[in-house]
Amino acid sequence: MGTDETAGPRSRTTLEGFLRARRDRVRPEEVGLAGTERRRVPGLRREEVAVLAGVSTDYYTRLEQGRERHPSAQVLDALARALLLDEEAAGHLRRLADARGGRPRGPRRSERVDPHLLRLLGRWADTPAFVLGGTLDLLALNGLARALYSGFASTGNLARMTFLDPAARVFHRDWDRAAASVVAELHKAAGTRPDDPRLGALVGELSLRSTEFRVLWSRHEVRGKGRGTKALHHAAVGDLEVHYQGFTVNGADAGGQQLIVYQAEPGSPSEEALALLGSLHTAYRADEGSERDTGAASGRA
Repeated sequence: MGTDETAGPRSRTTLEGFLRARRDRVRPEEVGLAGTERRRVPGLRREEVAVLAGVSTDYYTRLEQGRERHPSAQVLDALARALLLDEEAAGHLRRLADARGGRPRGPRRSERVDPHLLRLLGRWADTPAFVLGGTLDLLALNGLARALYSGFASTGNLARMTFLDPAARVFHRDWDRAAASVVAELHKAAGTRPDDPRLGALVGELSLRSTEFRVLWSRHEVRGKGRGTKALHHAAVGDLEVHYQGFTVNGADAGGQQLIVYQAEPGSPSEEALALLGSLHTAYRADEGSERDTGAASGRA
């Protein structure tokens, strides 16, 4: 039986839900169909997608209702073209089809950051860097990344930080863009780990606690954390504009980890602001250490 998207978002992304959401977003004129007539649906009808993909309406209907479980690679490619999916969304479509036709997977092992990678993070003093887990957990941060995110109550999970911590609305100067990006990353994760209970719990929690998350989740956008630019604001150093780059972490225990590195344009005000933030963070750590030492000495006196 298919999922009921109108009853609220489910924690697990399904092929049928993805097809319906993406069908609703394609305008008829984008695929060469007349769009002047009165229509009951916002996007394409099922029969229109079927014609564009070269399959029968009955077959496509069974796909959307979850009654057809083994679409061929050729059919999936045709559907990707009909729904105007980019390469990343088309890959997500294929992963959802594979997951539905296969056996449930067992629980994943806990993610551990390789000690060599931790040492590398520690040596980057002038650029924020962190390791992001498969469900957007911040598994490890270097000193400057901790300083950059110091306004948040917790740096445990990027999605919770974005949707549940009020600090995110100030930290992200374009919060809407940041929020949409986080949800798109979670959707991609749902395609690669459909039976991950931690991911399901995270999506369920955010769906209950955030209206914005529920709306974005229902759109089924899919995107990984590759590269781009972020406009940020830090209480101590003001506005920042940083470029970010994501690198896949390989290894048996990596489990979809990414190394994320932020950089400011050389010679820019943002580079100066990051340097100042690093100095403030170092000074704070030094003061904190002195207070601990003084307290320990007083205790021994």
